[in-house]
Amino acid sequence: MSDQDDWTGEEVMDTEDWYVPEVATFGDRLTAAREQAGLSQADLARKLGVKKVTLVSWEDDLNEPRANRLQMVSGLLGVSLKWLLTGEGDDVDVEESTASADQAILSEIREIHAQLQNTTKRLAVLEKRLRKGA
Repeated sequence: MSDQDDWTGEEVMDTEDWYVPEVATFGDRLTAAREQAGLSQADLARKLGVKKVTLVSWEDDLNEPRANRLQMVSGLLGVSLKWLLTGEGDDVDVEESTASADQAILSEIREIHAQLQNTTKRLAVLEKRLRKGA
């Protein structure tokens, strides 16, 4: 598909070739990597444990993810963290993305484990209160 003229007579960019590495922002690279991975915004947001509006704000360069989420994004999308942040280097780094994916999984396991411990403590407190009342 080639560039076309819109109703004003000005040239319009082809929407299929919107990604230009030389001027790409973090949000552009995130969007390109997500699309290359075949994920929708909702799918990636769910895998990252964030709301879709949060992911959209990252892709629109309105906000940036924290370091732990960046690591997860890198691993889930199979791109190097360096490329995602700066655009430098290869867009896909198999060795680093595998390590990042493993790190992201370990991070998620730790989060779940901490949540489980907190829930267990809360449960014990509630059981104790119930026994005192009975």
